[in-house]
Amino acid sequence: MTNNETFINSNSNFHKQLLSIKQHGELIAAIFSGLIILTAWVLESSLDPRTWVFLNVLAFIIGGYAKAKEGILETISTKKLNVEMLMIFAAIGSAAIGFWAEGAILIFIFALSGALETYTMDKSEREISSLMNLQPEQATRIINHAEELVHVSELTVGDIVLIKAGERVPVDGVILKGSTSIDESAITGEAMPVNKEKDNEVFAGTINLNGSLTVEIIKPASESLFQKIISLVQNAQSEKSPSQLFIEKFENSYVNVVLVLVGLMMFVPHYLFGWSWTESIYRAMILLVVASPCALVASIMPATLSAISNGARQGILFKGGVHVENLSNTHAIAFDKTGTLTNGKPIVTDFIPSSIDEEDYLLSIISAIENESNHPLAQAIVNFCRERSSALSAHEVTDMQNYSGSGVQAKIDNKIWKIGKATFVGEVAAHQFNNGVAKKLADQSKTLVFIANEDEIVAVIALKDSIREDSKKAINLLKKSGIHTVMITGDNEATAKSIAAEAGVDQFIANCLPEDKVTHIKELRTKFGHVTMIGDGINDAPALATANVGIAMGAGTDVALETADIVLMKNDLSKIARAIHISKRMNKIVKQNVIFSISVIFLLILSNFLQVLDLPLGVIGHEGSTILVILNGIRLLKG
Repeated sequence: MTNNETFINSNSNFHKQLLSIKQHGELIAAIFSGLIILTAWVLESSLDPRTWVFLNVLAFIIGGYAKAKEGILETISTKKLNVEMLMIFAAIGSAAIGFWAEGAILIFIFALSGALETYTMDKSEREISSLMNLQPEQATRIINHAEELVHVSELTVGDIVLIKAGERVPVDGVILKGSTSIDESAITGEAMPVNKEKDNEVFAGTINLNGSLTVEIIKPASESLFQKIISLVQNAQSEKSPSQLFIEKFENSYVNVVLVLVGLMMFVPHYLFGWSWTESIYRAMILLVVASPCALVASIMPATLSAISNGARQGILFKGGVHVENLSNTHAIAFDKTGTLTNGKPIVTDFIPSSIDEEDYLLSIISAIENESNHPLAQAIVNFCRERSSALSAHEVTDMQNYSGSGVQAKIDNKIWKIGKATFVGEVAAHQFNNGVAKKLADQSKTLVFIANEDEIVAVIALKDSIREDSKKAINLLKKSGIHTVMITGDNEATAKSIAAEAGVDQFIANCLPEDKVTHIKELRTKFGHVTMIGDGINDAPALATANVGIAMGAGTDVALETADIVLMKNDLSKIARAIHISKRMNKIVKQNVIFSISVIFLLILSNFLQVLDLPLGVIGHEGSTILVILNGIRLLKG
């Protein structure tokens, strides 16, 4: 390593250390202030009185600077007093009547609780910073078979990039060549790698573990799923819950009431109860400390930020504290069917040929014709044919004709083949095929595709949209929690009934257009009070907006993602139960904090009025309760 490189590295480390000191400045100042107070207390008998006062003043300045600056600037900008100003007044008042040490202790513990609250917020911000660091800054672009290293911001849709083993995926794209395992934990929160091959999507920020990939970019870097996650969490941290907004409004009025009561405490007890001026002023200063709503103010925000961070780590993105708070009130959940309860892709469930001996031949004919089509049913049939028969014969397809909504017709070996609906291939023959097997399949809400050679039905294929593996588990968990489950779908009654029975939902509503879904969500809100809607498509967006809480599947459309209040990044419906658990746990902790903080304030005020509480105990009781509620909120960062 050269001297220049050594200097650069040491300089970089020095800047990192400076940044670390700045990030932990409040905590360092609080601890330093505490050490000065401890020194003054231990050496009090041997110190000159002026030196002892100087040490306490130094503790005031070092410990209280950050909070005093914050309080003064906020008061100037809002023209309203705040908790920080109450603490400044209390500390100055304590010093004014000769209680230097008590005032210094007040500043120390207040600074310590402030540092702890800052830590909680920094923790959430650091998680976002660490997320942002997962996005590569450079990518290997391929142009005319040549490789060039470019900044990610220079990439455009349609560019081809090379991603080697061990590298992070720079942008969202589709694999053109190669296969590998991808670590998608940064996106989904799941540790198990996912196998990827040609035509599969890959996402920015994920890690290519063991194969070289050639990928075509399908989204600009600024619109990648990874960037959406960062934006969602950043916006969530800045959005406050109803409880937090109420507490902040309450704080402004409460501070003014406390100042009025402190003013009365200075004079009324002297004339009414015969207290000395020193005692009256002393009790007023204690009241100023113990009546300050620090613990109450800190009851909600640390818990909310911790809940949002916890959810983000598990692939549950809350767009704000209001949604974390509201989710626990859910009494009914409405699910879209396609792409939410089901995979949204049809799969072949039955293949019935007229003769078993002809199966391989028919599969090769069907595969050759359907391979010419890009219809979802055709793709599902081709995949089935290839899986069912490992060696399909090659056939030349000619005179291919597509009859929209009915089927396709083509020539192979000078024979006319038809693949499509019963009405397209011959309705009577279709219904009579194989002793009427079509009716049995149709009764199971399956989509039927018939294959005819000239005018003879030679096979029938049944397809069905499959239920997600996690759907039944999710429904079961929700029902155990006493939540009513409803499936809302545009499918016909028979199909909806079949899927609903398989998924295990309590109720289903069929034949719904987007506007019908909105109507039914409103009806469910009238009946159950608080309704959550889960969907993934553009047609679900109005219903997502109408529900009390809207949840979008991570693989859903941009409109659904933007409209929803919560996003499930891995499309794992079982995460809904986890999200509700986080919401309930947060609300429980917030309730604990509020009740505890109000009880402590009431007890301290009463003790002060009865003259059994001195200033040091008042400081410890008040600031100690603030630290406890913050620590209680931080518990949500884990579990």
